[in-house]
Amino acid sequence: MASPAPALVRLPSVQFAGAPAQINNSEDGKVSNSAEDGDVDVDVAAPLAGDIQLSAEEYAHAALERLFSSPLFSSNENRGSLSEEEQLKADLHLTAGDLTFGDDVKSDDIPLEGLQEELEKFQSQQVVASILGKGSELREYARDVEEKLRQVELESIQDYIKESDNLVSLHTQIRDCDAILTEMEALLGGFQADLGSISSEIKSLQEQSMSMGLKLKNRKVAELNLSRFLEDIVVPPNMIDILVDGEVNEEYVRNLQMLSKKLQFLAEDPVAKISAAYKDVEPEVEKLRLKAIYKGREFMMQKLNALKKPKTNIQILQQNVLLKYKYVAVFLQKHGKEVYSEIRTAYFDTLNKVLSAHFRTYIQALEKVQLDIAAVNDLIGVEDTRSLGLFSRSREPLKKRSSVFSLGDRAKVLKDVDQPALIPHIVEASGTKYPYEVLFRSLHKLLMDTATSEYLFCLNFFGEDTIFHEIFAGPFAVIDEHFNSVLPNHYDAIGLMLMIRLTHQHQLTMSRRRIPCLDSYLDKVNIMLWPRFKMVFDLHLTSLRSANIRMLWEDDVHPHYVMRRYAEFAASLLQLNVEYGDGQLELNLERLRGAVDDLLIKLARCFKHQKQQTIFLINNYDMVLSVFKEAGIEEGKTQQQFEELLKSSQTVFLEALLLEHFPKLIMFVKTRTGEDLASTSGQPIKVEEVEPLVKDFAERWRGAIKLMHEDVITSFSNFLCGMEILRLTLTQLLLYYTRFADAVRQIEGGAALNINLVSITSIMYEIKNYSRTF
Repeated sequence: MASPAPALVRLPSVQFAGAPAQINNSEDGKVSNSAEDGDVDVDVAAPLAGDIQLSAEEYAHAALERLFSSPLFSSNENRGSLSEEEQLKADLHLTAGDLTFGDDVKSDDIPLEGLQEELEKFQSQQVVASILGKGSELREYARDVEEKLRQVELESIQDYIKESDNLVSLHTQIRDCDAILTEMEALLGGFQADLGSISSEIKSLQEQSMSMGLKLKNRKVAELNLSRFLEDIVVPPNMIDILVDGEVNEEYVRNLQMLSKKLQFLAEDPVAKISAAYKDVEPEVEKLRLKAIYKGREFMMQKLNALKKPKTNIQILQQNVLLKYKYVAVFLQKHGKEVYSEIRTAYFDTLNKVLSAHFRTYIQALEKVQLDIAAVNDLIGVEDTRSLGLFSRSREPLKKRSSVFSLGDRAKVLKDVDQPALIPHIVEASGTKYPYEVLFRSLHKLLMDTATSEYLFCLNFFGEDTIFHEIFAGPFAVIDEHFNSVLPNHYDAIGLMLMIRLTHQHQLTMSRRRIPCLDSYLDKVNIMLWPRFKMVFDLHLTSLRSANIRMLWEDDVHPHYVMRRYAEFAASLLQLNVEYGDGQLELNLERLRGAVDDLLIKLARCFKHQKQQTIFLINNYDMVLSVFKEAGIEEGKTQQQFEELLKSSQTVFLEALLLEHFPKLIMFVKTRTGEDLASTSGQPIKVEEVEPLVKDFAERWRGAIKLMHEDVITSFSNFLCGMEILRLTLTQLLLYYTRFADAVRQIEGGAALNINLVSITSIMYEIKNYSRTF
């Protein structure tokens, strides 16, 4: 069942206490205000409650509409005809309206469908439950409610009346604000009109400014072009005076640059060629060009002639004079090509002669302080002799001139590669002489520094590097001539290898400087040095292979001088190959090692006894390894091969030494101790067989060890090597005797020989006594 519509009531007229007037609703919709002072009718055009049935919400909206359309919110002109009391009454009437209630709603007007559901829905409400509980009449209850509502409405009207003054004040304030806003609107409207006028003026000024700016820009461009034209074509009198009569200095160079620009302008600018000024200026500028060329040529020739004077420092003259006035040459190159070619030819011709003479003089001075190291017969396999030919130069015996084969301090030249070149007259005055590799380094240090300076000067002054090779053709020829005279007579293999390493260092130096001008020359030097080194090296190799054994042999087991030469020579070359790993050099050294080993075997065979041969080999092998160790060569194929040869020879020697003192004991241990003593297949060892050996060893073993010690001391030149051989010999003796003693204890009846067996402890004690001297 649907909810019943709310009851529509008519609001009755209300009498306000203390008010002399009564506000009623007339049937035509006008409010009549009766008072003693007169009647005022206010048409609020509000609907009457008797005519239209309104809900409470709709009635409230209607009341508010009437309120804002009443004289309370009307203009001052309409309210001026009402007194204050009348206005208040009219406002109250509009606010209250007709507070009347119509007749009660009849039950016939309310549909009964859904009543049961409505009652169930609202039975939990307190008011509904109270009504149903009392069982009173609904009409009576409705009247009570109506009375309460009327009372509440009256109270709310009183609240509206209390706030009427505030509403009037609010309305006044709103009206004043509206007036102020109207004035502001008029004022802003005037401002807007003024801004519109100003905007038009600004736009006009902007257009005028753009037009004037464009004109100014065009005039500036025209002025700039004209000023440039005048600057490029006009020849100032001051410039003429300086170029014609002035000295060549910095101011002259500046004016020469200005003249070059004017010449280039007149030759290239198409506008200048058709201008009237061109006909007037061009002849004068041409005269200045010819004068400048003549003056520049005289100046450059004068400076080039200064290079020919003795003791002239070429680098200082180049840096302080020629480069300072470099533009003179540039001007000649641009505007006087024939004269420039003459200057260029004169320069490289002058420098070619000056540098050639300089290097020739320097080489001649170096030759005076040269120390000869080796001659054609200073070879490893050549026999030592103190006698020379009648017309030979007096030289120290080869055996004493160890620098022929030993590197020694000569390797220091590789560390001094960047040191300044030698000053010949100072060295000559001191009386010092140097090996050729030191002179080689000094010569090439001078060459590198001179070439670097000249190469950079040619690039800066002439703008090309081809002239460098023309200049240095002479110095290269002088140095080549020197090498061609020196190298064919140079038999110092170590010196040649040092020069090869120096050349490599020189190549690295020029590479770090980023100067490529000596690349081909240094490659050529390498090509000259390597074949010469190979030829001298082959001479040493041939001297070993074709050596005269009878002339070389000496009845002495100590290291042979040929082997010492070889050791020092090989160690020197190995030292010079440490940082380079040259496979070609290593191959040549292997060939040399094979040749010297063959020679050593041949010399050893000249001794009558095997023991002497072995001692001779041990002494020589040990000497070679000692020289290698002193040179700092700890690893390498050559060293490993000599170590193997030394160990093999030591083993042979100690076996021979033991056989010399204990032959029967050693033979017994080698032949009989390996058999199975319990076996019947072989002949058993008897006590009678070993008893003499036991007693012989017990009697002689201490004396034999003493004799072996003395033998070792006198046989080996290297004390440490001899003590190592003695230690190995005694250790091997202890092993043999241990095997012998074990065999004796195992044979039948061998216990009776224990009293004669020397204890192992005693032998070890004796070995330790000799070991203290190791």
